[in-house]
Amino acid sequence: MKLATIGYEADTQAGVIERLKAAKVETVIDVRAIAASRRAGFSKTLLSASLNAAGIGYVHLRELGTPKPGRIAARAGRVAEMHKIFNAHLAEPGAQLGLAKAAEMAKEKKVALLCLEADHDACHRSIVADRICEAIGCEIEKL
Repeated sequence: MKLATIGYEADTQAGVIERLKAAKVETVIDVRAIAASRRAGFSKTLLSASLNAAGIGYVHLRELGTPKPGRIAARAGRVAEMHKIFNAHLAEPGAQLGLAKAAEMAKEKKVALLCLEADHDACHRSIVADRICEAIGCEIEKL
């Protein structure tokens, strides 16, 4: 079983959807705290509609997003600080529920965690993916 992750920073919406389809992703789990984007096609409503039109489900798990201090650290290139902030956030009950929901979804079908950051390892979604795979025993596929 594989859990995919994808960042849209260096791609178009059409390119992201093609990568998802090629990987046979059934549902995208949006792990952004704020599902809005300055990049065309990646705000929640339009992204959800476009994914659904392509036969891919969409779920936004806001509680798995990086808190504002973590986003500020990430934008400043302080990845280790962002990881520390995000790991602390994951201890909160809402985030634990989000992790459990994402893990259940990943057990049932092929899902992809979506965020902006192109580099999987510099993004909080790598932490989410690691936690899910620890819980359900899966491999991470970086799209």
